[in-house]
Amino acid sequence: MVWGVGVTAYIVSVTNRSSLSAVGVDAAVRFDADASTLSMFAVIQLAVYGGMQIPVGLLLDRFGARPIITVGMALMAVGQLVLAFAPDVGWAIFARMLLGAGDAAVFPSVLRVIAVWFPERQAPLMVQVTGLVGQSGQILAVLPLAALLHATSWTIAFGSLAGLGALFTVLTFAVIRNRPPGRVEDVSVDTVTGAIHVVRSSADLRQGFRESWAHPGTRLAFWSHFTTPFSGTAFVLLWGFPFLTVGEGLTPAMASLLFTVYVVFGILVGPVIGALSIRHPTNRSRLLVLPVIGIQVVAWLAVILWPGPAPLWLLFALAFAMSTGGPGSMIGFDHARTFNPSHRLSTATGITNVGGFLAALLAILLIGIAMDAQGAGTPATYTLDAFRIAFLTQLPLWALGSLFIVIERRRTRIHVGLDEPRSRRRDRGTDRLP
Repeated sequence: MVWGVGVTAYIVSVTNRSSLSAVGVDAAVRFDADASTLSMFAVIQLAVYGGMQIPVGLLLDRFGARPIITVGMALMAVGQLVLAFAPDVGWAIFARMLLGAGDAAVFPSVLRVIAVWFPERQAPLMVQVTGLVGQSGQILAVLPLAALLHATSWTIAFGSLAGLGALFTVLTFAVIRNRPPGRVEDVSVDTVTGAIHVVRSSADLRQGFRESWAHPGTRLAFWSHFTTPFSGTAFVLLWGFPFLTVGEGLTPAMASLLFTVYVVFGILVGPVIGALSIRHPTNRSRLLVLPVIGIQVVAWLAVILWPGPAPLWLLFALAFAMSTGGPGSMIGFDHARTFNPSHRLSTATGITNVGGFLAALLAILLIGIAMDAQGAGTPATYTLDAFRIAFLTQLPLWALGSLFIVIERRRTRIHVGLDEPRSRRRDRGTDRLP
């Protein structure tokens, strides 16, 4: 029950996060916003989200999941209420800031619930399930919210989201507990060995960030989460619907179907990636993370370079490629959990979570700037060629992230004793010389 309420709250959080995905054009018209300004709605939201990850991790280590997730739901409710009545761009941006701050608290809190309430051996599977189930919130943002807005009004649609957030503020406070009954500390239990690990430590408040970042495994987790999900996040949060409807010429119904298929593909491929991650724990970056990145790059280049509007089958292939990014990014959290002691879990998770949303922030901003630079900054001036050039700005982010994944993977394997430093291998080779 505790996990069920937490993961449902996460679905609501994703719905709030993605609430501009299918109504971005409506937002541009309502607030008379060009592409760069429209990007700022998502960019500032993600900037606040990313900036709050470390403080949220530290607060979770100090106070536990219940108060943090409750405050997060309340902030999102207030943010959507402000957006419902926002008279101009300034108030709309302030609303998205509140939304980002509240959203930042939810997923790390649910991960902490998993760490404390479930046996350690179940944690990888539960993290994957949580991530996959939570993404269904994107379907709610694309289909029911857009339909409600077009059938009623902006104020009613976003006011309804505010009411849903208020409901889950009460529900999370009433149901979620920091730890199972009978325990006086937040601990995780290995049911196979009987080992008990403390998940909370006051020392982590002062040293957790520095100690977590110092471990190359945490940096590997950061760059894994930086590189895998940002394309799908930028697509779903803001730019996908205008690209599909105005650029590719699809009907809103077909664009909504592609968004739905994107979520369904992610749900289907997630267990496969999770199982492979468990089976190959020392080769997850090479066998899973880097191939996921490669699939996305190839799919995007195929769509961008296709002469004329891309055929529907290729757009479905793109949806599948982007859908691998979410499950692939969950491997970053596996890295963070594997290479950090339990008392630094929330801090390392926060650092990891920053990566994906920092990259998404940059992607959304760069796409918007590229659209404006081509004179295609408003819905009336969007063109397919402008979208193609704008989406090329994702390539440097993939290249940067992949480079650091390779570097930090090598450092991590040396740190944990799976590989030897090159200098030691050279010394052994010299010793063999006659």
